[in-house]
Amino acid sequence: MESQIFLNGITLEQLATALQPLLLQQQPKATTHENDLLTRAEVCKLLSINNTTLWKHTRSGKLLSSGIGNRVFYSRKQVLEAVKPINH
Repeated sequence: MESQIFLNGITLEQLATALQPLLLQQQPKATTHENDLLTRAEVCKLLSINNTTLWKHTRSGKLLSSGIGNRVFYSRKQVLEAVKPINH
């Protein structure tokens, strides 16, 4: 049996106005900014590679990393620019 809710004394416009703030809160925010810093795990997931491959690309200079303390970060923009198309 389906659940039904009956609203008495409220118009459709009033209901829509009341629900609008709740719906806006539920929408996911776009977080893909060009200047985002990514961790090693995030870069590996983004490029579908493992930590060893990421280390090799960083060591060879294909990917540039930055560090804060003992943490290593990569710029999302630089990572995406490092990906080049392959022509067969």
